[in-house]
Amino acid sequence: MLVYCAGGVAEYRASEGKTVQIIYRGDVSHTIRDILGGIRSTCTYVGAAVLKELTRRTTFIRVTQQLNEVYTAFNVGN
Repeated sequence: MLVYCAGGVAEYRASEGKTVQIIYRGDVSHTIRDILGGIRSTCTYVGAAVLKELTRRTTFIRVTQQLNEVYTAFNVGN
């Protein structure tokens, strides 16, 4: 049963895009730290003091390329 939560987070998650199975590389906290570091670096690069400013200080473009060669070595599914 799907539960919709107004203004909240539902109990389920759906992956969007492609899913990739990779070899175990350790605790997920290291990966999250890398992602947060990239976001922090991006905010610094564009001059955003807080995350909310990111959309005001950048121009997002739609990418239409469907094939990403980086993932060809992995087991890719939908």
